Amino acid sequence: MTITRDEIRHVLGPVGNTLAAEIAATGANARELSEAWAWVNSDEALINDGRPLPGGRVAELAALLEVEEEEDPR
Repeated sequence: MTITRDEIRHVLGPVGNTLAAEIAATGANARELSEAWAWVNSDEALINDGRPLPGGRVAELAALLEVEEEEDPR
């Protein structure tokens, strides 16, 4: 099941239509989006925790979120 706009908003807060569509197009679920968000916002902590680098959809989502942060820092 593809992630819904409400699930995206729950994880990320308000997002634009373009980013929401790009996230949905990955086929990811809310857990994968949450993990990607954690990597984007605290990668050092996760690495220090011994977590392997993200792969697959989580890595794809992290790349989308990093680009978004660069374009619109909060």
